[in-house]
Amino acid sequence: MALAIALGARQRGLTWPNPAVGAVIVDEAQGEPLILAVGATQPGGRPHAERVALAAAGERARGATLYVSLEPCSHHGKTPPCADAVAEAGIARVVSAIADPDSRVAGKGHDRLRRAGIAVEVGCMAEEARRVHRGHIVRVTKGRPAVTVKLARTTEGFAGSRQGPRLMITGEIANGRVHLMRAHADAVMVGVGTILADDPLLTVRLPGLGQRSPLRVVVDSRLRIPLGSKVVAGARERPTWVVATEAAPVEAERALAAAGVEVIRVPADGEGRALLPEALRRLGERGLTSVLCEGGPALADALARLDLVDDLVLVTGGSGRGRGDVPALGLALQERMDGLRPAGEEQLGSDLFMFWERP
Repeated sequence: MALAIALGARQRGLTWPNPAVGAVIVDEAQGEPLILAVGATQPGGRPHAERVALAAAGERARGATLYVSLEPCSHHGKTPPCADAVAEAGIARVVSAIADPDSRVAGKGHDRLRRAGIAVEVGCMAEEARRVHRGHIVRVTKGRPAVTVKLARTTEGFAGSRQGPRLMITGEIANGRVHLMRAHADAVMVGVGTILADDPLLTVRLPGLGQRSPLRVVVDSRLRIPLGSKVVAGARERPTWVVATEAAPVEAERALAAAGVEVIRVPADGEGRALLPEALRRLGERGLTSVLCEGGPALADALARLDLVDDLVLVTGGSGRGRGDVPALGLALQERMDGLRPAGEEQLGSDLFMFWERP
């Protein structure tokens, strides 16, 4: 099961709108277990992990055990149910980490397997599987993608400076770790303030992983994003969506559309800013299961105020240079941290990563 979960986790960011599932087919009849085949959900969400593993195993799957990180689907979508394919292949036993909370499945896949005479066990490494499938679980139960907020701060607690040059907070190793986080997200999201201050690319620039750059989302209520910014200039190579209010200038939308940017309009809150719950709901409707928010303390605090933070990654730079005056943690996020549980630490060079997650 650990292998199945790891195989699926490697595909995160590639399989939306479907979950990134892993599957392992094992011959357990001869004493020492023998792995016959492995599979993971493929880019774009198909084929599903079970079908990949079954195709690789062929006739050897008959009488074998299937370990899978999420309940096999039981509904007809663009492909027939995986539960039927498992039964037709002659699998004798299925070990499933967790049931799929998607209302189209929700135990029906396990029931279908049992009716076919297959022994089914559920719950092996369930907590680990829920962590990997958090985005899928949040999307089908709450109608939005799971949100991970990443913030970097100096040892004094600042994320930036309103005056002067950009603060260089973290080192090369830590920056590479952040790029790996991007590679495993469906989308990376920032506020327009980050675009105006830093003009980031928001791509994955790790050797061999350039094709893993996620979709880019900019929250820009009034469509102030410059046409010459890097995300707009590269919108035809890497999909870029801008979330604006219904009152944002039409002319600005037309100019962005001509550059390849898609504008998503949502209602405004009482202060004229894009309504974030509605924005995330729209992203969920479009199939996104996970969003990595790198876009500044203000956006992070706004998400926390609305209880929209599922995971928090706080990076403290041990060699940060420059004097800051923008606190990394706003009051709402500090309060929200009380409802999150610690999920580990990583020391990368002189920089410390601390992780929290929604229980």
